[in-house]
Amino acid sequence: MSSNEFRFFLSCDINLPVTFRVEKLEGTLPSTNSPTGIDSTTEERKAELYVECALYIDGAPFGLPTKTRLESAGPLHCWNELITLSAKYRDLTAHSQLALTVWDVSCGKDDGLIGGATILLFNNKMQLKTGKQKLRLWLGKQADGSYPTTTPGKVPRHERGELQHLEKLANKYERGQIQPVDWLDRLTFKAMEKIKERESLKNGSSHLYLVVDFCSFERRVVFQEAGANFLLSSPIASSNELVIVWDPEVGKINPSEHKQLKLARSLSRGIIDRDLKPSSNERKIIQRILKYPPTRALSGDERQLLWKFRFSLMSEKRALTKFLRCVEWSDVQEAKQAIELMGKWETIDVCDALELLSPLFESEEVRAYAVSVLERADDEELQSLRNIELASFLRWYVAVELHDPAYAKRFYSTYEFLEENMIKLTAGVNGEEDGFKKWQSLVRQTELIAQLCSIMRDVRNVRGNTQKKIEKLRQLLSGLLSELTYFDEPIRSPLAQSVLITGIVPSESSIFKSALHPLRLSFRTANGGQCMVMFKKGDDIRQDQLVVQMVSLMDRLLKLENLDLHLTPYKVLATGQDEGMLEFIPSCSLAQILSDHRSIISYLQKFHPDEHGPFGITAICLETFIKSCAGYSVITYILGIGDRHLDNLLLRDDGRLFHVDFGFILGRDPKPFPPPMKLCKEMVEAMGGAESQYYTRFKSYCCEAYNILRKSSNLILNLFHLMAGSNIPDIASDPEKGILKLQEKFRLDLDDEACIHFFQDLINESVSALFPQMVETIHRVKFQPMQCMIISLSSTRPASSSPNRKVTVCEADPNFQMHLTQTDSITHPSAIISKGISN
Repeated sequence: MSSNEFRFFLSCDINLPVTFRVEKLEGTLPSTNSPTGIDSTTEERKAELYVECALYIDGAPFGLPTKTRLESAGPLHCWNELITLSAKYRDLTAHSQLALTVWDVSCGKDDGLIGGATILLFNNKMQLKTGKQKLRLWLGKQADGSYPTTTPGKVPRHERGELQHLEKLANKYERGQIQPVDWLDRLTFKAMEKIKERESLKNGSSHLYLVVDFCSFERRVVFQEAGANFLLSSPIASSNELVIVWDPEVGKINPSEHKQLKLARSLSRGIIDRDLKPSSNERKIIQRILKYPPTRALSGDERQLLWKFRFSLMSEKRALTKFLRCVEWSDVQEAKQAIELMGKWETIDVCDALELLSPLFESEEVRAYAVSVLERADDEELQSLRNIELASFLRWYVAVELHDPAYAKRFYSTYEFLEENMIKLTAGVNGEEDGFKKWQSLVRQTELIAQLCSIMRDVRNVRGNTQKKIEKLRQLLSGLLSELTYFDEPIRSPLAQSVLITGIVPSESSIFKSALHPLRLSFRTANGGQCMVMFKKGDDIRQDQLVVQMVSLMDRLLKLENLDLHLTPYKVLATGQDEGMLEFIPSCSLAQILSDHRSIISYLQKFHPDEHGPFGITAICLETFIKSCAGYSVITYILGIGDRHLDNLLLRDDGRLFHVDFGFILGRDPKPFPPPMKLCKEMVEAMGGAESQYYTRFKSYCCEAYNILRKSSNLILNLFHLMAGSNIPDIASDPEKGILKLQEKFRLDLDDEACIHFFQDLINESVSALFPQMVETIHRVKFQPMQCMIISLSSTRPASSSPNRKVTVCEADPNFQMHLTQTDSITHPSAIISKGISN
């Protein structure tokens, strides 16, 4: 069998009774006087337990319940009893459930109920569950067989710990899905027992678990309704055989359904449909459909419902995009009617217009309508040839993609169209430049970028440390490329068109310590000031550009709701596929702050001291820090930004924290087990600790911001959906999966109140996560520069005969000396170096 084959049995072909084994009950029984309480002394009482097993199909009982024998032996109740039901596997439906209730007959009267749990027999892939299943009992409640059940035995995902994950793997191991390695298996199971004991001590005995073992087949069993393949006789009786089924009509249109659909949508029904109004129940269904995210496909019934009430929905602007998804565009008459209705529909918002530009809508009329809506949007909202800033960004966006072989022709046409139409613009009445001069100013930006790329190549070729490269940079700017010191005429800054730059200041330009050696350039401005930028070569910053644009958008959405979280959406512009310019914000990384000042508060006290303020700093500064922490916590969680460490979390003098370096987004992370958001203990300590009023305020800002951004989830999802065909790494790798991950982060299935509890749980999980703290420590050690090397030993006598041996170690500081006492080990030079670093 090849690796890409999936062999299976169909449930409708298995003429065997449903069989499973009730194994044991784990945990401490509840006390006799409180059905829901837990009493550690109840083990002394000889409880007599049995399990009642009942099968429910689509919420209704099927057959009579079956009971196990009584079990009263010791604290661990173990039945290990095989249960065979009257129902057969071919009788099951997709929503078949097993309801298991534990009773204690030793209690007497009516208080013998211990608890119950319900489990679906098929998983979400419509495959029959096999192997051991550990069900958490609902204490004091009888198992509920209705669908959906109120007593699910499955532990909620947010409550699962390390133990549940290991037990799931152990189950796969027992079913033969994990290759056995004898010596490793023994070590693993021994470690699992220790983890189990530790989890038991940590959580106490707050839960009871019932372990059942579902029987396994030779191959997986996939759900199939009986009668689907009625021409084939049932091939499975008491033996398991491979069933090969070929259906020649799979994927084809059902002619009867298609005919019914055509009749329901015939033009002759148009007069009737105009007066149709949805019932109360239908209105609820429609409102639920309108809340669907743009990534969710509509079912056949949902499409039919929206088409049926299309006339009554014309006043509901949110309904247009959903209605256009219902149209059968291959039908000329139906498409024509849809276009006519679209023109009469209530004008949609910009975010919905963006959805109509996605690949789902190929109709030229629909896309033209979307463009007409965008034309009515203001420049700030849309980010027009007359707006030089937007024209500049559009030109750069197109120029960067000219090297994409798949779309090069389209981008060249767009570039030429932009150039031709911009040059035609006449001068403005207020002394505004004509189109030709504006275009030439944009072309000069390209020439400047080309010169900066040349400087980067020359600087990288210099051998030696960073200081030598800085000297080379300043030498080039003052010598061969002195024309960059003072431009012939001002150039619009590529990052901000309103800023005119007149030259580079060599003495204030430098190079960052990094593998790519990015330039830090100080430009003179026409108004006598200076602006700092970073120029990077060798790295694709289009992904950074997208993330910062999203931060800027979210900042605007929050401010529209009167919530200013003091974000820092610094400007980023990709000028090529491996180069770009970034706005330089004076700041310091948290790693450097903690190294130099030991705490964030100590650093802020340096700039904003206040004896009467909280923690010795001004209240405004602390509030700024708390708000910015909250803003970036929410945004980095929603966008799934990974590789977060203290070197890419920066802090400004005024208390604003912000993130940089967005090489991993949409859930990708090079580090294992990343927390939902980066919240280190030092940040919490700067707010006064987990019990302080300031930390409570931080959590409040987080929840408020999260709910505000959830309201605009469609806009954010549509923007990412439009980027599905781009070359941005983390989107291009799997666009559909990435957008679905983004959609999950919004938790659109919850209301605002439930989301507050959900996000507070995320915050608690992030703060208490231990693994990220260990990874952060490794990161610091890995990237900590070696400050010294051993030069000489001042004594050649053995260590045991010298009371104090002096070792001079240097590179950056030749005066630094470290003393080894008589007890210090000098068996290897690394021991001396590591001692020096740790001290």
